[in-house]
Amino acid sequence: MPGRFDEIEIGQVAPLGEVRVDARALEAFTEAFAPGWPADRGAPDAMVYAIWSRLDAVSAVGWPQTKRLGVDALRWVRNPPAGEVLRGRMTIMGKDPVGDGKGIIIAQHDLLDEAGRLVFSCLTRSVFTR
Repeated sequence: MPGRFDEIEIGQVAPLGEVRVDARALEAFTEAFAPGWPADRGAPDAMVYAIWSRLDAVSAVGWPQTKRLGVDALRWVRNPPAGEVLRGRMTIMGKDPVGDGKGIIIAQHDLLDEAGRLVFSCLTRSVFTR
């Protein structure tokens, strides 16, 4: 990701990293947050969201992002099985300067499976420094 709002371009794609759906984590998550969810159905939607959220948070550590304003248009397409590697990416869809010191970035986030199929997507609005 570029260093500041003004360097970010619409259409730019930033990788968010990848993570394997861990069988023990899946079991612990379903026990704690999705009782009755059978593990053979893959990761429940809430766990898929948590996986994306973690990839996003780790990726954003070095970004000039100061605040997340919203996460909208959440879409779950499939529930990945234990062992599947998920890859995250963020595509810049729009940007709007707000004064001299900051701007709003609108981005689409996707989680893709090993075959490149969509698992989860959402839109975010975030404040970035200029």
